Amino acid sequence: MCMKRIFMIMLAATLGVGAQAQPAKRRTTTSNAEAQGRSTRVQASDRAALMFPIAQEVPEDVVWRRDIYRQLDLTKDENAALYYPVEPVGNQCNLFTYLFRLMLTGRVQAYNYKLDGNESFAAKDRITDVKELLDRYYIYYEEKDGKYSVADNDVPSAQVKRYYVKESVALDQRTGTYRTRVVALCPILIDNDDFGEASAPRPLFWMKYEDLEAYLGRLPVMASNYNNATNMTAADFFSMNLYQGTIYKTNNMQGRTLDEYCKTDSAKVKEQKRIEKQLTDFEEGIWKVKIPEDTTQVDSVAPEQPKKSSVRRTVTKKEQAKESSSRTTRRSQVAEKSREPKVRVESAEPRASVRRTRR
Repeated sequence: MCMKRIFMIMLAATLGVGAQAQPAKRRTTTSNAEAQGRSTRVQASDRAALMFPIAQEVPEDVVWRRDIYRQLDLTKDENAALYYPVEPVGNQCNLFTYLFRLMLTGRVQAYNYKLDGNESFAAKDRITDVKELLDRYYIYYEEKDGKYSVADNDVPSAQVKRYYVKESVALDQRTGTYRTRVVALCPILIDNDDFGEASAPRPLFWMKYEDLEAYLGRLPVMASNYNNATNMTAADFFSMNLYQGTIYKTNNMQGRTLDEYCKTDSAKVKEQKRIEKQLTDFEEGIWKVKIPEDTTQVDSVAPEQPKKSSVRRTVTKKEQAKESSSRTTRRSQVAEKSREPKVRVESAEPRASVRRTRR
């Protein structure tokens, strides 16, 4: 009986130890599975970028290229697809909220905006301290385990009402194409003061469009105010050049913006129109073929015939009467000459004939 009790106690102790150890082992396995799952999701999100085709990058050895910097006003209807909804609604969000999330999670690298306005994608210009960026622009965040999270209503998407866009217009001789390709994006923050007036614009950071394009292929935007079923992605919006922006700088040898050499607003507008016309004229000059008006003329050395004037002079009544009387006079003169007798006059001198003699 005693041995039976000892056996039961040992069996119960063994089962108790196993019951306590099993959940710990299960928790460890579950924790490892979650870590592996997170790693798999991160790798999958990176691999998913390859599933979306991206446009071909502009090569460096093109025969002609011009870099244009434009400023996009998101309050205009042409660019409203990038601004609304201001705060995320379901699966929809505006462009800045999407870019901010990509930058905050480290999936897309952001670069500092320099005072000269030129973008630099060098390693020294990368934004590595996200906390400093958030503190600089007074964006509320929470830090946990070295990671930063920002609530949707704390993302300053409503204040980002403008963008700087760098685009390259290039003629590629290898593919025979003339196209406009977006190179970089820079969101601009515009705050309102206590009196409701807009403050000076503050550019946040530059992002390479090449890094963004695969992700923008998954951001739906509204394409029409009249047909809400017509949607496209943000990548389509930029690749089709549906945005409208004013030129504020071009790449030039002196590195000057339009504000630096255009002293007045009217001079600036005139310069913008001149640059736009240069781009349009160059594109038309590539494909335009001059066809001669008269395609039936095949003799290239034929003398040019004088053109008859198509303008008919109005004849007065006096001129008509004068012409009629002159025709009547000419007819009477011809009739009188025809009634005169014909006299044959013969010469009195004899005819002389010369015959060639044979020798």
